Amino acid sequence: MLTALRRLASTWVAKLLFIVLIASFAFWGIGDTVRNFGRDNAVARVGGDPIELEEAQAAIRREMQRLARQVGAAFENDPRIRRAVANQAMEQLVLDRVLRAEANRLGIAVPDASVRDFIFSIQGFRGMDGQFSRAVFENFLRSNDLTEPAFLALVRSDLARQQVSLAVRSGAAAPAALARPLLQWQLEQRSATLVALPLAAAAEPPAPEEAQLRRYHENNPERFSSPEYRDAAVAVLTAQLISREVEISDAELAAAYEARHSQFETPEKRTLAQVLVQDEGKAKAIAAAWAAGADFAAINAQAEAAGGQAIELGSLDRGGLPVPDLAEAAFAQPEGGITAPVRSDFGWHVVKIEKIEAGSTRSLAEVRDQLLEDLKQEKAADLAFERANRVEDALAGGATLAEVAQRFNLGFASVKVDATGRGEDGQPVTLPVIEAARPPLLQAIFRAERGTAPRLAETEAGFVAVEIKEIVPPALRPYESVQAEVLAAFQAEARRRAQEEKAAGLLAAVKGGKALADAAREAGLGFREVGAITRDQQRDPTVPPELLAPLFELKAKEPTMVQTRDGYAVAQLLEVTAANPDADPAGLTRLSGEVSQAMAQDLETQFMLALRARADVRINARLVDTLAQP
Repeated sequence: MLTALRRLASTWVAKLLFIVLIASFAFWGIGDTVRNFGRDNAVARVGGDPIELEEAQAAIRREMQRLARQVGAAFENDPRIRRAVANQAMEQLVLDRVLRAEANRLGIAVPDASVRDFIFSIQGFRGMDGQFSRAVFENFLRSNDLTEPAFLALVRSDLARQQVSLAVRSGAAAPAALARPLLQWQLEQRSATLVALPLAAAAEPPAPEEAQLRRYHENNPERFSSPEYRDAAVAVLTAQLISREVEISDAELAAAYEARHSQFETPEKRTLAQVLVQDEGKAKAIAAAWAAGADFAAINAQAEAAGGQAIELGSLDRGGLPVPDLAEAAFAQPEGGITAPVRSDFGWHVVKIEKIEAGSTRSLAEVRDQLLEDLKQEKAADLAFERANRVEDALAGGATLAEVAQRFNLGFASVKVDATGRGEDGQPVTLPVIEAARPPLLQAIFRAERGTAPRLAETEAGFVAVEIKEIVPPALRPYESVQAEVLAAFQAEARRRAQEEKAAGLLAAVKGGKALADAAREAGLGFREVGAITRDQQRDPTVPPELLAPLFELKAKEPTMVQTRDGYAVAQLLEVTAANPDADPAGLTRLSGEVSQAMAQDLETQFMLALRARADVRINARLVDTLAQP
């Protein structure tokens, strides 16, 4: 036998087969290596600067952990959330690179002292004594997969980026030519004659004949048909279920409290107003005038005369002021106090402390239950994937849903349900999930195909397996079984038509030259005149909200008709009262601040978009999709 094989191996046919075999091995065995040679394994590049896979993974992991801590028990690690988080984390990394490059181009440097002061000012890094805690800081680094040098680099980069962003935002100021007409538009008032025609006030329609009701029943099958029902078995694996098995020790609880101390703190907040000018002498004069009792409008005029601006900063904690010296000065003053001028890269700042909201810290005893539940959920989320693999293996091995549910402690139910979650008796069917997860579980039931073997799939409701036993299609219910419903619907439609005809008649009469009040009297209908109607409806909430937009588009004496939540309404505009913005200086100041903030946000957004477009951003979508996978 061996001799025959050796003779066969020496023939040209055998040699040809060996060549084919070697070529096949080269193509299939090392083809991936050859094809991937020279490929870029960076997840993204920003102007040639790579964002490596490890950095992207860490950013996505940190964002997922932050979401889990923030949302708590309601957090579900489903594919859509992971994809959204991955995209958001990547975009944040890209923008970080873009702004970092711009800061380097501008030569912005952040000294070590500024980094240290900023870190020491973060409330979340303080211990029970209110001072910076090294242990809390290190716990934060461990829980976020960060090293100390990496975190310091992030802070340094962020402070440099803030300098760029604040420089862009500081130029935003609402011109009077914009604020005044906008306030005038907001405060404009209108008066009108209003006729309300609620369906409940419609006359009782004549009793219909049975033939009419049967015809209405047949012509509106969607209103009187039973929905599609699905007879299904469902098994659900969620972190909520697994968390019941998780044990958390007192030591773990205490360590988590220290690591997450900032979550249980309400930092002191201060409502601040700020003046920013470029001249120190003018800043001192403004501070003196403010301390002497000048109001914000006068200070704003003085700041504008000095080439600067005054802005209501709103309620901020210490971290909300990115300039450490300014934060220190603002939080050292009592309520009503005025800071001495503080210098920054943007000029000279003067801040008034308008209101102080004291901070507070909840003790471990106060947050014990919440923290315990959060830790259980986090551990359960890690266990869920491992258990899901075991459940899938059991299903693939031929086990039934009921068997795997009992073996692995899953939520299980056998139900006959419609798409809204109700049974044939019209009552909500009990499902093995929390209330918020009912809609995605019902979607999974109605996406499943009959005859398909159940397989565990990740959904917004958790890991779900569905077996469809029967599908009952929609069917028109017999007239006799829904006769009362048909009668009620027929009469409701008759009332609606009657009120619509009355409203249309009034509208036609007014368009024909009559006043709405006269037309209403002739029709035997009530009316009322309403005045001081504003766009936000605060003065007269009895005016139907559906009427507001059309009413503010009318000219004097013009009518309009709208369908409301409970019927119809007809209105005729009587008078337009223009507002005087100068009569409301506080409102003008408030609106100017709001517009300035919106303009600042828009400027920063446009600036970021321009930098991003200039930076030659290239994202490896294939790798991002891979990162979004569990």
